[in-house]
Amino acid sequence: MRTIVWLLLLAVAAVVGATALGGNDGLVTIFWLGWRTDISLNLFLLGLVLIFLTVYSMTRGLNGLLALPERAKRWRVAQRDRLAQAALREGLSMYMAGRYTRAHKACQKAVSIQADTPELTLDAEFTALANLLSAGSLHRLQDRTRRDEHIKRALDLSRLTRKPRATEEGARLLAAECALDDRDAHRALRDLAELPAGVARRTQALRLKLQASRLARQPMEALKTARLLAKHQGFAASAAEGLLRALATEALATARDADQLRTLWQSLDAQDRRDPLVVAHGARRMAELGAHVEARQWLAPLWDRIAQLPVDAIEALSDALSHSLIGLEAEWLPRLDATTPAALRNPALALTLGLALSERQLWGKSRGMLLSAANDLQLDLPRRRVAWAKLGQLAERENRADEAARFYRLAALLKHD
Repeated sequence: MRTIVWLLLLAVAAVVGATALGGNDGLVTIFWLGWRTDISLNLFLLGLVLIFLTVYSMTRGLNGLLALPERAKRWRVAQRDRLAQAALREGLSMYMAGRYTRAHKACQKAVSIQADTPELTLDAEFTALANLLSAGSLHRLQDRTRRDEHIKRALDLSRLTRKPRATEEGARLLAAECALDDRDAHRALRDLAELPAGVARRTQALRLKLQASRLARQPMEALKTARLLAKHQGFAASAAEGLLRALATEALATARDADQLRTLWQSLDAQDRRDPLVVAHGARRMAELGAHVEARQWLAPLWDRIAQLPVDAIEALSDALSHSLIGLEAEWLPRLDATTPAALRNPALALTLGLALSERQLWGKSRGMLLSAANDLQLDLPRRRVAWAKLGQLAERENRADEAARFYRLAALLKHD
């Protein structure tokens, strides 16, 4: 097909040439220093074309000859640039392979090649990347002094690049990661605080901030960060639930008085305040600080549906209520009666119910629940011992000395075990 096209073009050119140059009636006369030359018009035009082509070819050749030094210089620069790029790629491959000493040497070779070539020194991003890779290698080699020098150098160079300065963001993230590995939480938080707002919300930055906040013993800040990570699907839903619960309970444990605990409780997310395990921990802590009434107020909404909760939640709420029984109000009696069927299946709940009924001086109902809990082998020994001891107190109150002695002996045997 291509041959046919060229033949057609050649035929068209022949027809056009024959039509245009077929007539040779024109004459061109040239006078030069007393000489006269007559040539045909066609020959004159052909000569002009040849002269133009000759002059153009000589000009191109001369320009190429004069540009040879510059082309040679560009070639040398390109060669050195390729060498530097190859060294950086080698450093990256060695870093990924775990050969950190060779990775550091390869990166420094790339930096050295660039520094020895003035035309390449303007590429600050290349040098910053090489220093970042060197810093990462030195961090793995536990060479903290040189690692920090390379990170600082990378930060200084990254500020010379055009926005967006991804290398600067990477340097700060690497600095924060290194600070965490050095167990320096405050330095890590300081490096993360210097990140732009958009970068600070990225998953990696949030992960580092979460680790730094936990290391710095700032559970509320860690809880906020973990909630952002969970929102961005930074970890699985089950892991997020467990982590958020642990951080919430850790935050509540830092309270030194009831007022501080109330402030922390209000600062929690509504979802945290509905978590049975978090509520149980907070109520128990509030009871330990002497605010038993408020502890029971936190427990009341969940206690009304305690039979629908998982076993671990039931045990946690039962334990929290057992520590906040002082001054138990009469309005709790309907709640306690409603949980009687569930208490027959859960010894921890039965123990709490027995202690609560005893607090309200309902000795008969209390005795039955305490006996159920004390004789249930699924209940741990400390709580069974509490049940036997409370039964002994009830027997003493009713002047049944032999029975009280038997209950106290059973409690003592459990303590001995």
